[in-house]
Amino acid sequence: MKKLMLSLCVLAASFSLNAQIKTPQPSPLSKMEQTVGLTQVTLEYSRPNMRGREVFGNLVPYNETWRTGANANTKISFSDDVVIDGKTLKSGEYAIYTVPNKTSWDVIFYSDATNSGLPKTWDDSKVALKAKAKVYPMPVDIETFTMTFDDLTSDSAVIGMLWGKVYAGVKFEVPTDAMVMKNINSTMKGSPKASDYYASAVYFYESDKDINQAKTWMDKFMSMTEKPAFYQYRKQSLIYAKAGDKKGAIDAAKKSLEGSKIAGNKDYVKMNTDSLKEWGAL
Repeated sequence: MKKLMLSLCVLAASFSLNAQIKTPQPSPLSKMEQTVGLTQVTLEYSRPNMRGREVFGNLVPYNETWRTGANANTKISFSDDVVIDGKTLKSGEYAIYTVPNKTSWDVIFYSDATNSGLPKTWDDSKVALKAKAKVYPMPVDIETFTMTFDDLTSDSAVIGMLWGKVYAGVKFEVPTDAMVMKNINSTMKGSPKASDYYASAVYFYESDKDINQAKTWMDKFMSMTEKPAFYQYRKQSLIYAKAGDKKGAIDAAKKSLEGSKIAGNKDYVKMNTDSLKEWGAL
């Protein structure tokens, strides 16, 4: 009996030891956070490897719903409503499921993101949005399933999915302009600071909005600022040039060039020199 009890104790100790050992996961978890415009996007997924297997059409069958990764379902969350394929997807968290095919994938945003892989019972009422993602061939094998945020702008990005020799991407648009314009209109009705005039002028310039309004706001910023920085003079020169005020653009570019030389910023020295040459001032 004593020998039996001793054996059981040794076995229990062995199980306890094993329970404390950590080993690498075959499909490790990855989490990414990306700001697109003013919208916060978070993506969480697990990353399987090819391990010599043919992926699409074999390991991942065509025309069947895939969890888009491994382990628990892939999750994505948006802090604001976004637009995909002309349809609105409300802010919140979603599971991403896909149906791969040779030339395109169906990308499904599923409102229940708590499943371990695919739902036990698929519920069409939980399909918040379905979109198409075109397939592009890759010149090399991508060993590990990879998701990305590609082609970032202030108004949009592409959710990229790569594995094997396949890339598929689905674009989403964010309401940056509506949010910024609401903020600008509200601020300008109150007591805007110099930095508000500058930010508004730059936004109007970069968004191809009313350039004369941008010029007015930039002038206001300059009048309220004792020592503008060389990069601020650079923006002023670009706004003036776009507004058709060549003389004003040249004057601002010369101030930016002088300041950038003092600061030792070679990039701005080159940009200003190139602009002054273009405008016939050098």
